[in-house]
Amino acid sequence: MTQHSESTRQPSATTQVTLRGPAELIDSLPYLLGYHPDDSIVLVGLHGPSGRFGGRLRVGIPAREEGWPGLAEQLADCLRGSGVPRGDRPDAALVFLCQDPADGESGLAVMERLRPLAQRLRTACGALDMPVYEALCVSGGRYWSYCCPDIRCCPAEGTPLGVPGTSAMAAAAAYAGLRVEGTLKEMTARLAPLGPPAAGPQEQALDIAGTALVPRMLGEADRATVRTETLALAGRLLDRYRNAATAGRREGVAGADAGDDRLLSHEEAATVILGLQDRITRDWAAEWMEGEDAAPALRLWRALARRCVGAYAEHAAAPLTLAGWVAWSGGDEPGARVALGRALELDPGYVFARLLHGACNSGLDPEPLRRCLRRQRAARGLGTAAVQG
Repeated sequence: MTQHSESTRQPSATTQVTLRGPAELIDSLPYLLGYHPDDSIVLVGLHGPSGRFGGRLRVGIPAREEGWPGLAEQLADCLRGSGVPRGDRPDAALVFLCQDPADGESGLAVMERLRPLAQRLRTACGALDMPVYEALCVSGGRYWSYCCPDIRCCPAEGTPLGVPGTSAMAAAAAYAGLRVEGTLKEMTARLAPLGPPAAGPQEQALDIAGTALVPRMLGEADRATVRTETLALAGRLLDRYRNAATAGRREGVAGADAGDDRLLSHEEAATVILGLQDRITRDWAAEWMEGEDAAPALRLWRALARRCVGAYAEHAAAPLTLAGWVAWSGGDEPGARVALGRALELDPGYVFARLLHGACNSGLDPEPLRRCLRRQRAARGLGTAAVQG
């Protein structure tokens, strides 16, 4: 097994962590991403002779192999571009394929099934002068290397994973106060559409609201009025969430989200969801990004994303992008990546989500965008109270 000594992105300004070997690299993933990846392709850029960690990308593993070649090329290109804003392109890469076995499947079978994908990723990265130093499959509590042919250190049955959270990276993260939010599935579940019995009435409310609002949004005379009405309603809902800040918190994340869902009527949710499909309205809503607005706005946007049910699933791109923006603005990069990634899964061409996702993954500072939105609010002469009507 090839040994690796990688300097990570530092948990603090004065701390450098060195990782050696696949087990420590795998244990570092939750701290690099902010959550435990599952059903994921993860690429990490390496810089300089010490292998300093740079940009990192995560996407789901496509079920159909036909999409693997194009995805591999796209991911390699995105990884190479991740250092462009800093003028520091990756010199090499790491590849991780994380997927639990299906019923009746073994981890070894998963590794063999994903081998062509690993080879595609290695070839795509190599073609862009980013050799893959290590490509690992993590499945069923074991890991395999696609790069090492030596069965003495890389047995065919795989190597058991170590105890989670025992690496140098875990220790440094704990010292720095960094937290892992849970698994990717758990974080994504907070943004998933509601199921029965709420989904049916919500979809019906969206149908009714669409009949009333869409013609007005398409007409020059009423478009500005709909924008004002949408923001006024969203502002009232923001106040409602702010005043119910502690609702359901003792019940954990699921209980908190359920409490937030109860704060919205189907009609209110439908009206705001449809209104946010207008780009200008969405941009004005993005001004609720900091201070006392941030926490209730994030809860509101998540709740609205969960109301995009049935035929209206793609409408969630707007509230998901707003949720991702507020999370990134508040320093929650893992939450931002998950929300923005989900928005792009629903609508790959959603420009605002693409721009934010790229900026967040490149480690850029959100403050320039915050300044722009502050100027936008000031130019319209509206504080929060005025917008709320």
